[in-house]
Amino acid sequence: MQLVIISGRSGSGKSAALHALEDLGYYAIDNLPAGLLIPLAEQARVQSNLSRVAVSIDARNLSRDLDHFPTIMQELTAEGVEVNVVYLNANAKTLLERFSSTRRRHPLTREGELSLSEAIDREQELLDPLANLAQLTLDTTRLSVHELRSTIAREVAKEASQPTTLLFQSFGFKKGVPLDADLVFDVRCLPNPFWDIRLRGLTGLDPEVADFFKQSSRPEEMFEDIKNFIQRWLPRFIESNRSYISVCIGCTGGQHRSVYLAEQLGKYFSQQHPEVQTRHRELQSKLTNT
Repeated sequence: MQLVIISGRSGSGKSAALHALEDLGYYAIDNLPAGLLIPLAEQARVQSNLSRVAVSIDARNLSRDLDHFPTIMQELTAEGVEVNVVYLNANAKTLLERFSSTRRRHPLTREGELSLSEAIDREQELLDPLANLAQLTLDTTRLSVHELRSTIAREVAKEASQPTTLLFQSFGFKKGVPLDADLVFDVRCLPNPFWDIRLRGLTGLDPEVADFFKQSSRPEEMFEDIKNFIQRWLPRFIESNRSYISVCIGCTGGQHRSVYLAEQLGKYFSQQHPEVQTRHRELQSKLTNT
């Protein structure tokens, strides 16, 4: 079992680091009590999906568990667990600014006995047992969330980020734009096979409909414009550590025009991008309901 323990002061980026590992296939647990690390390792012996686990541990833990953390580490190592402790920190000024901008309460101010600055200092004292055992300490003062995720993938998981999944999804505007859409292209201006009685019952997957679209230059022009836009901006999306990009192509009913364009785009980008999916919402909905 490989166990990555993410710790650090609140506001230093623990959640972003944990989510980065989760996206890389780790079983992620937020704010696990330190006293449960040994039972977690025992459970991992009987569950194959717990071979790579990432947990975050912070000052909300009981102080006695944090004090005993070195002993817990020794027991885990003796059980054959590969433990990697990552400690995140940032200067006090930056942490104060982050709490002010998000308007979140610091965990140690909940009793009303400590000010925010006092809680930040007190938290460092409580987490010293973990900080002293860290194999990797990161100062996130000047790191963006994307830079932190990339660093975690490279230094902790020892791999680059997983390829961004590019999804092309057709849909019908009359049933609403997909809620998970990142980019939406309206192709209702294209010639509509619906008005040809021979094609009305077919879909954009059928060769007869493809032949219909080839009679006009507009579908190819639309394809080229969408393709060029995605080619230009896809690297920027990938640089921002997006794990999933949903490109939605819409026509009136989601049966002909959008299906055809989504298929053409999916086929084109699958030749140059490692993770491409194509989905037709309204066609799948019909299959589900029959």
